[in-house]
Amino acid sequence: MAAETPDASHTDRHPTPDRHPTPDRHPTTDRHLTPLEEASAGVLGMFSPLETVRIPLSQALGRYAAEEVRALHAVPPFANTAMDGYAVRSEDTAGAPCELICIGRSGAGNPLEMRVGRGEAIRIMTGAPMPEGADAVVVLEDTAPGSTRSGSGGTVVIRRRVYPGDNVREPGEDIAEGEVVIQAGTLLRPAWLGVLASIGHGEISVYRRPKVAVLSSGDELLDPGARELTPGAIRDANRPALIGLVTECGCEAVDAGIVPDDPDLLLGALESALGKADVVLTSGGVSRGDYDHMHSVLSATSGGQMEWIEVAIRPAKPLAYGTVGGKPVIGLPGNPVAALVSFELFARPGLLRMQGCPSTARSRTVVPIAHELARRPDGKTHFVRVVVAPGEDGQLVAQASGLQGSHHLAAMARANALAVLPDGNGLLAGDLVEVMLLGHI
Repeated sequence: MAAETPDASHTDRHPTPDRHPTPDRHPTTDRHLTPLEEASAGVLGMFSPLETVRIPLSQALGRYAAEEVRALHAVPPFANTAMDGYAVRSEDTAGAPCELICIGRSGAGNPLEMRVGRGEAIRIMTGAPMPEGADAVVVLEDTAPGSTRSGSGGTVVIRRRVYPGDNVREPGEDIAEGEVVIQAGTLLRPAWLGVLASIGHGEISVYRRPKVAVLSSGDELLDPGARELTPGAIRDANRPALIGLVTECGCEAVDAGIVPDDPDLLLGALESALGKADVVLTSGGVSRGDYDHMHSVLSATSGGQMEWIEVAIRPAKPLAYGTVGGKPVIGLPGNPVAALVSFELFARPGLLRMQGCPSTARSRTVVPIAHELARRPDGKTHFVRVVVAPGEDGQLVAQASGLQGSHHLAAMARANALAVLPDGNGLLAGDLVEVMLLGHI
């Protein structure tokens, strides 16, 4: 795993970058940096939606609809009661309290086929069809047993007047017959599966899940379960984290393992990964060190068309991307935080596009920062790992999640957002900052 220069934006134990920076009079910036927007557009341009498959609703959770879906019938399909009570003619309750004759009982799925006439009522349960002649329902709490009892129910006292439509669900009130309920690109959350079932669709066309191979490179890497650390070795944190991110965004992850810094072994591992997956993500080996072979290996693969750039961001400056045999390949940095931030900025949008997602960017909002976020001008956009949560006044506020080096993985794990600091001298406590949300607040 090639070393990436630690973030210069943090040098002490305080959970923010330098507390008292001295702005450079003549800031030095890296030459030939690619603007973030240009790099993002280049990577996203490699991706397009996969082919569609038709699947049952039981498998559709978290997928993106590949078709427009119309209702086969109205919802509700018939007028029914929203409450337990008595179906009545509303005009008969004008003089409430009043006493009506109960002519029967009607339940959901077991309706009573009788007409409600003048001075009559039917005991009715929630969801049961409205009987002919009735135009309202008196809720059970507004009734009492009447003076006459009989096998058919006797009489009922109506304590409160009702009006036409009270406590009645009208046909098509929720969804009209033929209405477009699902647009192509809709993320199928649990409630949408219920909607599809309610309108008569037991299956739906979605985009196929991408298979994404995740490969780590570096002589120093050991599997997470290795019992002992040998001298100079570290456990591979990138691969489990990236596999988790790949899975979280709806893809099928393929574990391509750890490969030493050997060009021949790297080439074989990449070719194997490309044979198993639609996309390959690598971490490590994309910088300019003596053991960073990813550039030469990817360039040597059959049909490889790769770009090697340095993006004007911190962390995650080095990036490789391109296609090999028509399949997207993204080379992420080796430092753990840099790898995960790179995934969020470049890989995740592409993987979502493959699944038919119409909007691939993470949600962003603007909140105040709880403390100073200082930095020096360097020509880059900085992504600071923060926790966004309600403050003492109940309003959302951002606070750094810990140390901000590109190797400080625990701070990344605690973060639920990335604060976006444009080039400059940073922010003071209370200043507003744009944050890219990584999950639920």
